[in-house]
Amino acid sequence: MQTIRLYGKSMAMLIRSQLQYPASFLMQTLAQLVMEGGEMLAVILLVQRFDHLNQWTAGNLYFFFGLMAVSFYITECFGRGITGAFPSMVRTGQLDTLLLRPRGVLTQVLCSAVDPRRITCIAVGIVSLVLGSRLSAIRWSFPKILLLLESIFCSFWLILGLFMIEAVLCIYSVKSVELANTLTYGGRSACQYPVDTYPRTLRILFTVVAPFALVMHIPASHILDKPLFAWPAWTAFVTPLAGFVLFGVMYLLFTSAMQHYRSAGN
Repeated sequence: MQTIRLYGKSMAMLIRSQLQYPASFLMQTLAQLVMEGGEMLAVILLVQRFDHLNQWTAGNLYFFFGLMAVSFYITECFGRGITGAFPSMVRTGQLDTLLLRPRGVLTQVLCSAVDPRRITCIAVGIVSLVLGSRLSAIRWSFPKILLLLESIFCSFWLILGLFMIEAVLCIYSVKSVELANTLTYGGRSACQYPVDTYPRTLRILFTVVAPFALVMHIPASHILDKPLFAWPAWTAFVTPLAGFVLFGVMYLLFTSAMQHYRSAGN
């Protein structure tokens, strides 16, 4: 609980510091809105050109896009320390100062940065979710609402775990490794659409290696009453836990990598 309170205080201070320059913050936030609005425009153009994609209607595609946008940008907003700050800390030697403090390195890194500009991207995702829900005529029930919230929550940990791949690699290579972005930003772009629309190789990649399909697509397909696989309905509540599993694996790898870290003084 103390760690959570520390994280909350750090986020509040960082957000207040960014709001000290309201004009700059507003312009950058609007730029984020244009960027994510362009992503949604691509989906709109797709569904106007094709009335369906495999078994998925236009409303279904909006729902998948919104689920990915909300999950990904919540992670980018509150996990910015891993995605933006950590490689620079390793490169400049700033990471050494974190090792002297009585808190875990990962906790301090997460407390080091926040990106509230992503709020507009999250808003676009929510609009897409609502639009997709209405067009798909989803009959909402308590289990479906719970499943949606579970998917978003577990997706946060999945995406954070994928971002940690870059953190682990840059401990050994010093520089940020762009190859890791194929699973993070590449996964975001690809998995805005249902995984069954891709070739077998990509389906395996996004089901086993970076399990967006397990954490997002299976729950979403059950909410839409179009299950991806002929599995029992209760499995939709279990597969999102793959996000926790991947994060746990990456946390162990991160801890192991830190034991091999050579400080700037070595």
